[in-house]
Amino acid sequence: LHPVVPNKILAIGLNYRTHAAESQLDVPPVPVVFAKFPSSMIGHREEIVIPREETRPDYEGELAVVVGRRTYRAERDSARATIGGISAIHDVTGRRAQLETPLRQFTLSKSFDTFSPMGPSIASMDGVDLADIELRTTVSGEVMQDANTRDLIFAVEELIAYLSAGVTLEPGDVIATGTPAGVGDSRNPPRYLRDGDTVDIYVGGVGTLSNPVRLERR
Repeated sequence: LHPVVPNKILAIGLNYRTHAAESQLDVPPVPVVFAKFPSSMIGHREEIVIPREETRPDYEGELAVVVGRRTYRAERDSARATIGGISAIHDVTGRRAQLETPLRQFTLSKSFDTFSPMGPSIASMDGVDLADIELRTTVSGEVMQDANTRDLIFAVEELIAYLSAGVTLEPGDVIATGTPAGVGDSRNPPRYLRDGDTVDIYVGGVGTLSNPVRLERR
């Protein structure tokens, strides 16, 4: 089972300069926010199932921040105190669904069942430097993403302050802080998830979230 049952999963797009560059998009002036359905969440070692209509399933490894207390209008300088812990989250994305309309289907393409693996646990904040956390995504043994949160455009504390200005964050809510460069859709040739793949996402201080991939049969 996943380590938390959130009321909300709030996710951030284009929060690493390297990912914005590979996506051929400008660095955003404010955080780009979208939501993922909590029903998409699964746990460590559970199976990611790709809907048969989705022909371009992609991986996105991210640092997850778990809200520890009810928060409204947090100040950046005090935002750390609102965090209950950190974890790894996989923002699985169906690029076909995401990109088939001009406005981009972020919520749907990232909220299919099983598209939000999280785990393997929630680590406490003791000794955690939010600006220096390693993040590495491996697909079937090949390192695809290798980054550090020092490269975030908007720091975790900035995200909490921005999100909580109008949205009350509840204990257990999850913030997916963005993915770095190396996603499959931006590679040449593209590297999408395949039947039988295993995706491992390592977050420093947390451990490795691992999930097998299965394509839904026709």
